[in-house]
Amino acid sequence: MTDDASVAGEPDTRALDDLLDDIYRGQERVTQADIYRRAVAADLPADLLARIDSLPEGEYAVDEASDLLGGSVA
Repeated sequence: MTDDASVAGEPDTRALDDLLDDIYRGQERVTQADIYRRAVAADLPADLLARIDSLPEGEYAVDEASDLLGGSVA
């Protein structure tokens, strides 16, 4: 068995998790627009950018954003 979740048919969420960890450092809530801007600047894959872009406008706590985007940050 392997630790690589993407091999087991699960999406690899490391890039998303790293982005959310960085964005929410010292922040309680962040807007969808801020998450998207940071994701573009971090050169995240197009599928992750599309998921972030599809979030409704508003502010999100890290657990809300992670749940909605398919990450594993809590």
